[in-house]
Amino acid sequence: MSAQDFLVELGTEELPPKSLKALSTAFSSGILEGLKQAGLSFDSSQSYAAPRRLALLVRGLSSQQPDQSVERKGPALQAAFDQQGNPTPAAQGFARSCGVEVTDLQTLEQGKGAWLVYRSVTPGQQTRNLLPGIIDQSLAQLPIPKRMRWGSRRTEFVRPAHWLVMLYGDEVVDCELLGITAGRHSRGHRFHYNDSIAIESPSRYAEQLHTPGYVIADFEQRQQLVAQQVESTAQQVGGVAVIGADLLDEVTALVEWPVALMGRFDEDFLKVPAESLISSMKEHQKYFHLLDAEGNLMPHFITLSNIESKDPSQVISGNEKVIRPRLSDAKFFYDTDLKSSLASKRDRLKPVVFQAKLGSLYDKTVRIGSIAAQIAHLIGADAHHARRAGELSKADLNSEMVLEFADLQGTMGQYYARHDGEHADVCAAQFEQYLPRFSGDQLPSTLTGCCVSLADKLDSLVGIFGIGQPPSGNRDPFALRRATLGVLRILVEKQLPIDLRPVLYHCVEAYQQTGVQLPLDSTVDNTVDKLVDSILEFMLERFRAWYQDQNIGVEVFLAVRALSPSSPLEFDQRVQAVNHFRSLDAAEALAAANKRVSNLLAKADSNHLQADVDPDLLEEGAERALYDALLAKQAGVAPLLRESNYQQVLVSLSELKEPVDSFFDAVLVNAEDPAVRSNRHSLLRQLRNLFLEVADISLL
Repeated sequence: MSAQDFLVELGTEELPPKSLKALSTAFSSGILEGLKQAGLSFDSSQSYAAPRRLALLVRGLSSQQPDQSVERKGPALQAAFDQQGNPTPAAQGFARSCGVEVTDLQTLEQGKGAWLVYRSVTPGQQTRNLLPGIIDQSLAQLPIPKRMRWGSRRTEFVRPAHWLVMLYGDEVVDCELLGITAGRHSRGHRFHYNDSIAIESPSRYAEQLHTPGYVIADFEQRQQLVAQQVESTAQQVGGVAVIGADLLDEVTALVEWPVALMGRFDEDFLKVPAESLISSMKEHQKYFHLLDAEGNLMPHFITLSNIESKDPSQVISGNEKVIRPRLSDAKFFYDTDLKSSLASKRDRLKPVVFQAKLGSLYDKTVRIGSIAAQIAHLIGADAHHARRAGELSKADLNSEMVLEFADLQGTMGQYYARHDGEHADVCAAQFEQYLPRFSGDQLPSTLTGCCVSLADKLDSLVGIFGIGQPPSGNRDPFALRRATLGVLRILVEKQLPIDLRPVLYHCVEAYQQTGVQLPLDSTVDNTVDKLVDSILEFMLERFRAWYQDQNIGVEVFLAVRALSPSSPLEFDQRVQAVNHFRSLDAAEALAAANKRVSNLLAKADSNHLQADVDPDLLEEGAERALYDALLAKQAGVAPLLRESNYQQVLVSLSELKEPVDSFFDAVLVNAEDPAVRSNRHSLLRQLRNLFLEVADISLL
């Protein structure tokens, strides 16, 4: 079967830069999936994406589908023909459904049976006939939140479409998509080569767009060029360009022929917090900022032009004129904010609603302060600083700077608190309250920051659960799953031994102090205890995915989950201990023994179970040996448990394998004598309880 290269390019108005990569990926994957479903083989593929085009090159695409063999099994022979050998209605109906006569059917023999069978070969379709439908389906499935129409056409797309290139080999695929007839003519750069380009063959697509078209169609190639130009331009002034991944993607999606140019701004603006200047340059102008050797912001920026100007100084001058009023606005906002204290800004939060049923943002700061102070007592931090930091935590939301640049919340609070002479930990906590912001993000560096971050997240969890709106499915408007993972990370990675249960009860009390009686649910049995239990269950369940990411089996998680420890640090210590225990030679046998013990005790009469083992009733040598071993282990692991050294506890208990095996080999647990039977059950309960000090290993 022959094969040729295939090219499709859809030319449009400028596509949304923040969506270009996603659109390109979806466009290409949709086509490739369509080819696979159609049974069309190919060698490789190459995606292209630029501001005005989405394209895909498929190399070595087969020219035709393979023929497909069809086999349909019909009625058994004994049901297909009567005693005279005439076809029955069952055989005739099967033949009609296949579009043939009964005489055209064949016989299939399998084992001791035989059936009528219909076999045929469906010729594969030509690839060029299948391509339009595959492309059309891919376009229809693109992740476009809102499609638009243009002109008098009824077709819809993310932007108006102007041309369509579809080549299979050297020939045009005859079709019409989005109201455009396919051809071989693409278009070059809007300014450098605003003319059509006849694509000679799919393999020459990128080459012809580059020369003479002044278009670098390969997104990754263009992105690498942007990064190289930005870095080399920054070196001209001895600076280092900060190239964020998101900004790099967006700038790459804005240009077809990137040219990096450097501008500068007045050094007087450097008196304004660097983050506000960076935010202005990055969000509004898509500029890259520069840092000096000490990591300080330099009065320079790098912009990417989409043309090779004959007079670059004019382009630079224009960008400098644009950035000046932006930075002036930032300076004005900052100077205005400094005229009032952060504490006074907090008072303006009283009319700002946090959640309709949970009061204002001011109320939330009262609660955060109270909860943070309690957490501070638990971890040995300064409760006064924690309370103060919590009370000021949302005050900068009312600042002019944050109202203009929402991404600076917390950052500006840190600057304003420092200007007001607040303690260094209180200042740091204004920023650290939002940490971690995403997976893998940094954690608070100060204990005060940890207190406020935990208090903020726990307050939201208790409040939203308290009004009966926990996350459901994909719906999590208050990002409670992310908040929970943040709490777990802080407590585990910062080694903070906090029992969440009393803290959650304090959160409920904090709501009561601000006039909100939780839980706000009409259910009769919905008590505070049930509310706390549901929140704890939700939070601890987040550990499941956490450990899956660490390649720790779910059975290890369940073994600890069965005990429901409410301290995340303790939960993690137990999981790590059990995971290590599984690697020991004795683990499998002891896990099986614990499961056997669990089943025996479940069937035992708990009303007649002795509280303690009576040594005088130990008849067999194996049960006395187990009893002595348990007494020794109880004494040996007691100090280890006090130190929360769960791993060493399980290592020590693994030495019980031999006496446990000997016990089950030599001793009849359910003896006829009720007293002996009960005593043996008590011995096994003592064994099981010893392991339950760490986890329920019967679940392994």
